[in-house]
Amino acid sequence: MNAPSTIVTGAGSGIGRATAVLLARAGHRLTLCGRSLHKLQDTHRLCLEVGGPEPIVAHGDLADSGIAHAAVDRAVADHGALDNLVCCAGVAPKVPIADTGEQVLEDAFFHNAFAPAFMIVRAWPHFRQRKSGCAVLVGSLASIDPFDGFLAYGASKAAVDSYVRSMHREGRSFGMRAFSIAPGAIETPLLRTIFPESVVPRHAALPPEAVATVILDCIEGRRDAERGKVIVVK
Repeated sequence: MNAPSTIVTGAGSGIGRATAVLLARAGHRLTLCGRSLHKLQDTHRLCLEVGGPEPIVAHGDLADSGIAHAAVDRAVADHGALDNLVCCAGVAPKVPIADTGEQVLEDAFFHNAFAPAFMIVRAWPHFRQRKSGCAVLVGSLASIDPFDGFLAYGASKAAVDSYVRSMHREGRSFGMRAFSIAPGAIETPLLRTIFPESVVPRHAALPPEAVATVILDCIEGRRDAERGKVIVVK
């Protein structure tokens, strides 16, 4: 039996990188997606260091539907299948409502809501054909309880929760499994662009590996009782 073929978006850092390394150690054939080529190359090296198969590097901005579709197509073409889709990529603008303009809204929704939707829609026929599949989407606790300044971020991440409910409903007849992960504060470069340690101390943030472990548990069936639901990690 072939090792699972898995796409990981946002694989260049943070939760995406931690997830990629954990899945590589578990033997997954990975397609690493992200906007920073040198960061993806670093993740590629880490995946090989833990003994994983040679990953595919799919560099580009997934908010462009053509790039998102091409990443799915390449995973299927090169690995012969697609078993799992893990969407970790995102942006987190922290802007008060009074200052929220069109650019803030477009950036948040294109990267946090549209990009995973582009991936899901392209991957869906492959999951249906195989009569199986697993999608794990990283949302945010902000979709449930947003900090001040997270109008766009919280709302765009709420879309992720809705996608999972839809995939669960439409895909359960053929064995599709879908999960949303809602992390609180995770010690990543993204967190530190938003909150200094004086606001969110390091001891109050979890390591990205904590979320990666939950993602692996979802893929490997240990969280199946929570299919179609939001799993809070804080």
